[in-house]
Amino acid sequence: MIFLKLKTFEKALISGFALTFLFNFANFQTHCETISNKFLRLHILANSDSKEDQDLKIKVRDKILEYSKGKFSSANDKSEAQLLLNSSLEDIEKVAKEEIENQGYNYDVKAKVVNMHFNTRKYDDLTLPAGNYDALRVEIGEGKGHNWWCVMFPPMCFGCSTSKQKVDTMLNSSESDIVTNENRYEIKFKCVEMYESFRSWLSKYFKA
Repeated sequence: MIFLKLKTFEKALISGFALTFLFNFANFQTHCETISNKFLRLHILANSDSKEDQDLKIKVRDKILEYSKGKFSSANDKSEAQLLLNSSLEDIEKVAKEEIENQGYNYDVKAKVVNMHFNTRKYDDLTLPAGNYDALRVEIGEGKGHNWWCVMFPPMCFGCSTSKQKVDTMLNSSESDIVTNENRYEIKFKCVEMYESFRSWLSKYFKA
C-alpha cells in the first residue's frame, strides 16, 4: 500500500491534515445541528404528480400560508412557534380540507409535526444546512406526489425584513456566518449533506 511506503514525516503530515479536517468538520457539523434545532420547516405533499393534484397542492399551500402568516410573528423562538403550531393542527387541517372541497375534490388531509431530513436549501440570502428539522407536514390524499417545502418559523416562505431580523436574533455569530456565506462553506455544506443523508438512511435501515 502507498501509505505504508511513505516516510514517517510524510505519514505524520498526512495524518495531521486528516485530523485537522475531521476536527474542523466535526465543529462545523455541531453548528449545523444547532441551526437545524432553531428552525421550523413546512412540507406539503400532493396526492399525486398529475397536473390537477399539483395545482391543488399550490392552492392548499396558499391557504395554509395565508392562515399562518401572522400566527407565528409573536413567537420569540422555535419552542414558542411549535407550541402555537401544535395547538393549530386541527385548524390547519380544516383550512386545507375546505380548500380541497372548494376545488371539487374529496381528498383527506393530515397535518402533523414530524422530525425529518432536509437537504441543503437556499432561501434568498440564507442557506440552511442539511439535517433533521422539525416540520409541519401536510399530506393531501395519498401524499405520493411531488412536495413543496419552505420555512414556517421564522416565516420565510415570502421574504420579508422582519424574518431576517428574527434570524439575526436567533443565531449566534458563528451560526449566522454559516447561513449567510454559502460560497465560503460550499464544500462543508456538501460534506454535511452526504453525512446527514447517510445517517438518515442508516436510521431508516435499523428501524426497518
